[in-house]
Amino acid sequence: MPSSRPRLLPWPGLNGQPCFLVTDNTGTGYLSRLADEMEAVQLRTGADLLGHARPLLRDRKVDACELRFVGHRLAEALHDALRVAQSRGRRLEDGEETATGES
Repeated sequence: MPSSRPRLLPWPGLNGQPCFLVTDNTGTGYLSRLADEMEAVQLRTGADLLGHARPLLRDRKVDACELRFVGHRLAEALHDALRVAQSRGRRLEDGEETATGES
């Protein structure tokens, strides 16, 4: 049975627009598995970056260029994490609708 909504993928489409995948609810297709793996990499990368950023932000000797760099990377990681959360939230909502018989 097809999903009620397309899956938001963890990478941008053309011109930076959101990219969606229409699939069944099994999540076992190649693109679904690739998206799952990419989400896991994005979340791990964000966690690793946060681990490096905290000591850097506490160091009073760090210059503005380094702070801007880590700020940009943190913003990218946050963007990725929010996209993952949005995608997973949509899929959870779809699962709740299926479980209750609503559409």
